[in-house]
Order: sequence, then structure tokens, then C-alpha cells
Amino acid sequence: MSDPVRALLAKAGRAIHAAEVLLKGSEADFAIGRAYYAMFYTAEALLVSKGLRFRKHGRVHAAFGEHFAKGEVLDPKFHRWLLDTYDQRILGDYGVDATLTLEDAARAIQQAREFVQVARTYLQIG
Repeated sequence: MSDPVRALLAKAGRAIHAAEVLLKGSEADFAIGRAYYAMFYTAEALLVSKGLRFRKHGRVHAAFGEHFAKGEVLDPKFHRWLLDTYDQRILGDYGVDATLTLEDAARAIQQAREFVQVARTYLQIG
């Protein structure tokens, strides 16, 4: 597998670690942001493995949906999780009265972990 794919998956792993640290500090909104980025880097890695690169979040979301969720190459739930966690990240980053909970953050982190693991299996990276 290419170095950019491995680098993106490594970055996803670091984002999950950061999310866990933030969760332990009761920072739900910021933990969700890092969990989202773990999913985003994972989606990017999968797209890069097909020779596709995009700069904007919306383009990554759409391309991941088209190339992996639509044909059920991977379970479409990962696309839904990516989109839902993006919405939560926006709420947490820009909302003044964010209502995100520690449970929301723990769920996002678990989803990110699962997404990374499925991507690693798909890409045959141990």
C-alpha cells in the first residue's frame, strides 16, 4: 500500500487517541471533532487507494459515498457516520450552546475506531 494511504491511516489513529484524551477531560465537543477527523482521514485514505484526492470535505464525503457506500463496497453506515459526525463537529466547533454529550463523543470515537479497522482490513494493512 502507498505511503500516503498509510500516513493517512496513522493520522486517523492519532486523531482517535486525541479524541480519547479529550473525552477523559470531559471535552465532548472537541473529542467529537477529533473523532470526525479520524473518519475523514480514513475516507481520504480509501479514496487515495483508488487514485482519488480531494481538498474539500464535501468532495471527500461525496466521493466516499459514490465509490464505497453506494455499491456497498463497505457498509453504507460508514458514510452515514462520517456525515453525522461532521454535523456534530460543526455544532461543537461553531455552536455556542452545543448540546453534545460525553456519550455522543464516546459513540463517535467507537465509530471512528470501527471505521479505521474496516478500512485497514479492506486495504489489507495489518
